[in-house]
Amino acid sequence: QVQLVESGGGLVQPGGSLRLSCAASGSSFSMYAMGWYRQAPGNQREYVALITVGGDTILADSVKGRFTISRDNVKNTVYLQMNSLKPEDTAVYYCQNLATGLWGQGTQVTVSS
Repeated sequence: QVQLVESGGGLVQPGGSLRLSCAASGSSFSMYAMGWYRQAPGNQREYVALITVGGDTILADSVKGRFTISRDNVKNTVYLQMNSLKPEDTAVYYCQNLATGLWGQGTQVTVSS
C-alpha cells in the first residue's frame, strides 16, 4: 500500500530550524510532483511549497527566503528545510503527492520560547 510518512517535527525556539522529511513507499516516486502544506488550529490547510518532477520549486510568500523544499528520488523522500522559524509557523505539516492526492498523516511543528 502506497503511503507517505512525515517526520522531523518538534518544538523549537523562534529563530531556530527544523528539517521535515516525507518518505514515500511504493515505486514511481520520481514521477510525481510533491507538496508541503500546513494547518494551524482553527485555520484551513494552506499550501507551503511544491517541487516538480524536474526539481523546480515554488514557495508560498509567507515562507520565501526561510524554507527550502528538496527531493531525493533515490530515497523516495521529499524534505522541507525550515529556517528562521516564527511562532506563526506553528502547525501540523503535511506532505502530499500532487498527482494522486495522497496525504501523509502529518507532523507537528511548534515554535515557542
